[in-house]
Amino acid sequence: MTRTPVLTFTENGIYCPAGDFYIDPWRPVDRALITHGHADHSRWGMGRYLATHAALPVMRHRLGEITADGIAYGEVRQIGGAKVSYHPAGHVPGSAQIRVEVDGEIWVASGDYKVVDDGLSEAFEPVRCHHFITESTFGLPVFRWEDQATIAAQINGWWAACKAAGKTAFLGAYSLGKAQRLITMLDPDIGPILTHTAVENTNRVMREQGIALPDTVLADADIKPKEYPGAIVIAPPSALSSAWARKFGPQETGFASGWMAVRGIRRRRAGDRGFIISDHADWSGLLEAIKLTEAENIYVTHGYTDIFTRYLNDNGWQAQVVPTQFEGETLDQGEEA
Repeated sequence: MTRTPVLTFTENGIYCPAGDFYIDPWRPVDRALITHGHADHSRWGMGRYLATHAALPVMRHRLGEITADGIAYGEVRQIGGAKVSYHPAGHVPGSAQIRVEVDGEIWVASGDYKVVDDGLSEAFEPVRCHHFITESTFGLPVFRWEDQATIAAQINGWWAACKAAGKTAFLGAYSLGKAQRLITMLDPDIGPILTHTAVENTNRVMREQGIALPDTVLADADIKPKEYPGAIVIAPPSALSSAWARKFGPQETGFASGWMAVRGIRRRRAGDRGFIISDHADWSGLLEAIKLTEAENIYVTHGYTDIFTRYLNDNGWQAQVVPTQFEGETLDQGEEA
């Protein structure tokens, strides 16, 4: 008799028959278990949501009135015939991997993750399992991140040089996760830290739930740039070429993304600087996470799926590509990291 898989891949999303729930579904369903608050993983229209206590405030900020329940990291919930628990993914504050166990068989849906501790998000926790669902946003050997202190020094050095030249530094970053991480990396002794409304709204939600962030100033439509000489402005990438940005006068533009590792992308962005930093695992991080799970079967979602899957199969894993509607890290969205 063929055993029903613990998790299946459907047109609505990743589905658990034993628990009758979906993980990060992209179409409206009755019960959705959410790994984190980015728009491609946490969508409007679900009947009921379950997410970590730390992820829910941002989800409610984004989605409005929703029926949602919170869960602590490591807490085990029995949902139908499935045992469910959430474990830190290290992607953004509140992000989680979801462990699902049915009759002793364990699957882990990792959502988005990084194995490096950024000092802001809850640090990645390896979860042993039989089946592991992994992203592959940066699943090529060219993607290898430098340590955070090195990137912080690069950004602060660039900001100080902008200030010395009488320019405002604009740094493009997603409003949830990446922006807050960058803010914690900045040296406030250089000058004021200004934030676009989308970033500051997320800052406010995080501060209200007890997440410590350095002081920032809302750079809304009424701001007077001359009152903040030598400032750095953190904004969604889509806002950097807007009329709002132009009113700051002489400026330099930087982008903070893992995609800055690709020279052609840096040129096409037409920015002055590119800083290689991501809230997704690099090539080494992906392989490290997979090894630590000790999983027998790997399911590869968004990113360089074909290349990464081929590498895994050539190096002793059983891997296959799973089509999803997750997006990973892009350069034009205002919300994700």
